[in-house]
Amino acid sequence: MLIAKIKSLSNQYAAEVVSFRRYLHANPELSYQEVNTAKFITEKLIRFGLTPTSMAGTGVVALIEGKNPSTKTIALRADIDALPITEQNTVDYKSSNPGVMHACGHDVHTSSLLGTAKILHTIKDQFEGSIKLIFQPGEEKNPGGASIMIKEGVLKNPAPSSIIGQHVFPLLPVGKIGFREGKYMASSDEIYLKVIGKGGHGATPELTIDPVVIASHIIIALQQVISRNASPKQPTVLTFGKITANGATNIIPDEVNIAGTFRALDETWRADGLTKIKKMAEGIAEGMGGKCEVDIHHGYPYLENNAQLTQRIKQAAAEYVGAENVVDIDLTLGSEDFAYYSQIIPASFYRLGTRNEAKGITSYVHTPTFDIDENALSIAPGLMAWMAITELTNK
Repeated sequence: MLIAKIKSLSNQYAAEVVSFRRYLHANPELSYQEVNTAKFITEKLIRFGLTPTSMAGTGVVALIEGKNPSTKTIALRADIDALPITEQNTVDYKSSNPGVMHACGHDVHTSSLLGTAKILHTIKDQFEGSIKLIFQPGEEKNPGGASIMIKEGVLKNPAPSSIIGQHVFPLLPVGKIGFREGKYMASSDEIYLKVIGKGGHGATPELTIDPVVIASHIIIALQQVISRNASPKQPTVLTFGKITANGATNIIPDEVNIAGTFRALDETWRADGLTKIKKMAEGIAEGMGGKCEVDIHHGYPYLENNAQLTQRIKQAAAEYVGAENVVDIDLTLGSEDFAYYSQIIPASFYRLGTRNEAKGITSYVHTPTFDIDENALSIAPGLMAWMAITELTNK
């Protein structure tokens, strides 16, 4: 059976995939700077017998053609960039690039898809259709590498009928695979507020227009945009994580700068909520004698997992790892630029368990101690290959 062949190849290539992951982990590069990472990916794909092309600067795309390649195409995606975090792990493959770390598992996604590529190329005479491999830059930074890849035509020539993405999940034990149908991840917008007043001596506030007090009122009041405008059935988050007021104990500054994020799972409410935030911030500042300049950086849309596609690959995963190892996961207000693909074609974004409490591998993503149980890399390449082939057979 083909599934048995894929499992055998996934196990056979596991050590090589781990070596890919360790090289990438030790040599991380920030968003849109993934020059050496792209070179590494390209060299491996050529070695496998593929013909990769460049896209979006540091993105890499390759096509695996089976029998009757024009019958159907699906896409598989991995992201390749790292984060500005200083690694604290004491491992042989620790980051050699100070202040940069693969703390979100993109090294895992990339090495896994390389393994999938090798498996699929090996058995290309045993399936019909084509599989497009997308190694995408800049997932961690606006405007999102996915949006650039799409603008440059990654979903054309040939056009995939669906796309599948994988992401590590340190809350799931290694060996488990997580799925969710429908809305899964939130949109993400950055909000920057500049509250302008009139500074002065802290002992004579009547001679000032205190931007610190105004900013305080704005931060508290804006939470009402969520509590009194968003439906309780509509998950929404407004968080301000940075406030800068360069005054002192006895100095009222001229301005206060605030930075935060707005997350939503509905594009209509997202637009409405941002409008309300802007109007309320400006109105409060004006009513208190000051001014608020609102700068909104629009980020990724919400991520929709196509129900039918997700059901199919979930069934494929059950066939591959066993139904007892396939679990349903909850929605999250985290965001992912894979969402751009999901707004255009049927897409599904699933989770790969990487946790192992016995080994002390429990840290969450975006932390300096994040790591994975590399046993996941004996599963992930074959799993994605089997999902891809299963999806190609769907008419």
